[in-house]
This record gives sequence, structure tokens and C-alpha cells, in this order.
Amino acid sequence: MKIKKSERQQLLLNKIEQTPFITDEELANHFNVSIQTIRLDRLELAIPELRERIKSVATSQWNETVKSLPLDEVIGDVIDLELDQRAISIVTIQTEQVFSRNKIARGHHLFAQANSLAVAVINDELALTKKSEISFKRQVKLGEQVVAKAEVLPETDTGLTNVQVNSYVKNELVFTGLFQMYRTSDK
Repeated sequence: MKIKKSERQQLLLNKIEQTPFITDEELANHFNVSIQTIRLDRLELAIPELRERIKSVATSQWNETVKSLPLDEVIGDVIDLELDQRAISIVTIQTEQVFSRNKIARGHHLFAQANSLAVAVINDELALTKKSEISFKRQVKLGEQVVAKAEVLPETDTGLTNVQVNSYVKNELVFTGLFQMYRTSDK
């Protein structure tokens, strides 16, 4: 059953308000319309594209908070951050990040997203990775959205801070890493 444009646009506003990081493709599937229709609706309603919505949230909330590196050096868009606790970033795999013959993401991009998030979550002027143990769980393809979640683990007697980063595509684990981090000060 087709719904009126005005009703669809109101539902679109509500949907984006509830889930601001939803893609145009997911919206098109949800409303059973074309991606172009969603883009036109967003344009009429002055709703920015996904990447701009993410940047807006990240810039307004964490630009002054991250100490260990400039926010624009974090690979992906930071959407949640609590220093020395947890952080989340999102990256959508682009053409330049995949192998041309099979459209599978190059592993160093997933590693870079996780490693930079592990650095960003540290509440210190200087945080460096000493060691990492990583595992790729499945291939990530062109256009997939990777959500990396970092968690600072309880302190150990090593003098290093351990950060666990798990990356997901639609709730499916695709990458995991344990990062041992040097920092210049104690917590």
C-alpha cells in the first residue's frame, strides 16, 4: 500500500530522529520507495545526508574532549565517546578502501579505524599503541557500514592501558582487536 508523500515525509522525519545513523538505502527499504525518492524527501525537508548528520554530532560533542589526537585524525566518525571508558565510530567502506577485483575492504582500513579509536578513547595528551592482537572475522564489502566499539578494560599491573575494540556490520562481528596502549600519565 502506497502512502501519501506528506505522510511518508513525516514518518521519515520520525524515523531519522529515532535512528539518526540510518542509511538512505535502509530508509528506502523501510518505506518501500527508491533511494532517489528518499534523497528528494530529505532535500525537501532539509535533512542532511548520513555522513553530514554523523559529522554534525561528532563535531559538536567531542571536538574539545579528545586529547590524544585531533578528532579529524580518527578513522571514521566518532558518534559516542566517554574518555577512559568507551567510544564508538562509524565508517562506510568506500571504493578507494577496497580491492578493485572483488570489492572487499583492505584489512588495514579496519585496523586503522579500531586503532585510532583505541587512541582517541585514552584521556591523555599522548597515547601510543605498544602492541595489538587482532582477528578478522569475515570480509567487509564495498558500501557496508562498520561500527567500531572500543572499551577500556580494567587496569592491570603492566602500566599499560588495554582497550578492546570490536567492529560490526549490522550486529555481525567482523573484526576484533586488543590494543595495549602507552600513556604519559596514570589514570
